[in-house]
Amino acid sequence: FVNLPHIFGWVLFHNPLQGVVIPTACIPIKSTLDNSTTVQYTGLLHQLTMKARSTVRDIDPQNDLMFLRIRSKKHEIMVSTDKEYLLIVIQNPAE
Repeated sequence: FVNLPHIFGWVLFHNPLQGVVIPTACIPIKSTLDNSTTVQYTGLLHQLTMKARSTVRDIDPQNDLMFLRIRSKKHEIMVSTDKEYLLIVIQNPAE
């Protein structure tokens, strides 16, 4: 994520987002959510992303995880990975 403020602004412009979190090394550096929700999403999704990345590399050591998408009844969570950051976007799947 070369231009973090630009990406954050661009993502916020696109509705129907419920939240955006940008953590580095499991520490949130930017978020639109309240603090406790930010910490919860950051910790859990960091663990899940690291497990998914490990799984992809176990299947093919030359490969790497770039994007993770989770859809539930209430939310759609998209995680874009980078060497230093994650971009976590939460939206309502019905909209």
